[in-house]
Amino acid sequence: MEFHPQPKPGTPRVWAFPAPERGRLGNGLTVLRCHRPGQQVVAVEIVLDAPLDAEPEGLDGVATIMARALSEGTDKHTAEEFAAELERCGATLDAHADHPAVRVSLEVPASRLHKALGLLSDALRAPAFADDEVDRLVRNRLDEIPHETANPARRAAKQLSAELFPASSRMSRPRQGTEETVARIDAAAVRAFYEAHVRPASATAVVVGDLTGIDLDALLDETLGAWKGDAPRPRTASPVTADDTGRVVIVDRPGAVQTQLLIGRVGPDRHDRVWPAQVVGTYCLGGTLTSRLDRVLREEKGYTYGVRAFGQVLRSLPDGTGAAMLAISGSVDTPNTGPALDDLWKVLRTLAAEGLTDAERDAAVHNLVGVAPLKYETAASVAGTLADQVEQHLPDDFQAQLYRRLDATGTVEATAAVVSAFPPDRLVTVLVGDAARIKEPVEALGLGEVTVVTG
Repeated sequence: MEFHPQPKPGTPRVWAFPAPERGRLGNGLTVLRCHRPGQQVVAVEIVLDAPLDAEPEGLDGVATIMARALSEGTDKHTAEEFAAELERCGATLDAHADHPAVRVSLEVPASRLHKALGLLSDALRAPAFADDEVDRLVRNRLDEIPHETANPARRAAKQLSAELFPASSRMSRPRQGTEETVARIDAAAVRAFYEAHVRPASATAVVVGDLTGIDLDALLDETLGAWKGDAPRPRTASPVTADDTGRVVIVDRPGAVQTQLLIGRVGPDRHDRVWPAQVVGTYCLGGTLTSRLDRVLREEKGYTYGVRAFGQVLRSLPDGTGAAMLAISGSVDTPNTGPALDDLWKVLRTLAAEGLTDAERDAAVHNLVGVAPLKYETAASVAGTLADQVEQHLPDDFQAQLYRRLDATGTVEATAAVVSAFPPDRLVTVLVGDAARIKEPVEALGLGEVTVVTG
């Protein structure tokens, strides 16, 4: 009997994020397409250069109302008819506004792509912005605000933004506006914002899915290519500035049985060379149930169901500058608020003194890189990431390069990045909880000035 040696596995290769093809329509609309065989639900993302800092003074929230109103009727269909046409296509259409841009998202079976692109084009080209529909959206938004204020996590995020950024910065105020500003919005304000900022020459369309047998060029020319508009108007954006002087703000919620924690500062975004190492280090600190923060605060002490550390890009400018929110979030029971914060700061100080271990780094890279193929199984997930890159003025191959850089990140690099991201003496801490019970033990920790605001 002849025996053959067992084959040996080859060297593993880092999964490559799909590469898009870039083009432009006659009306100036930039197009990124990505053929994904087998993805019969096509995802389309439209990135509109209508950032929140372009909202007129006193009308915070008008970008959100405009985004929601895009699907509430066109020059061809009433709001009800438009919804019915989408349903006949088996399509979903959504839109939202954030600091970098307004995003419009469409998902539709490939066989209905032509019809759905026509509806999307109508929504962008000639939205109705009917008085009654805009008034209804404003009322709905006003109804949402008290619920958001009552939510401890949302309230903490609102307070942290107000603390970190200057009052003159749009980033210091709620993304979707306040009761005062939203109440001022009407159809005329929505249309004025649309006319000032929504035009094809400053927009990008991302199309991802199985494009087999689809003449996408012809479809786009016939649909989104019919959208006309003026050339983009010059607009300047100021760099992000923030005050990360170590301090604590307690949003008082008398009788609260838990304290919501949000600890943060502003740091490097994806344009910075440190970003891959920062991602790995932050994951080791608080990216999973086995991270350092969870091991101490959840497993050892039982203070919480979980604490997470993360980096969230805020806004990037065309010149390659930008900023990200670097934060730690979670909730603990009220009596253990002081001890939990004390242990959290001990984790940060120990990390700075001793660094990460190779095992921690290896586990983080394995999880971050290994999960990539699963994370991008759908067309929508690929389209969303490509649209993020457009918003953040990143090259088309950024995500593909990122996984290679994550894989190449060493323990020393990851340690240096996470220690720089979360310096114990340069963090702004927001606590939403019962001030009468938590203020004194928090003050004893010496984390900076402690102030109390009403919730």
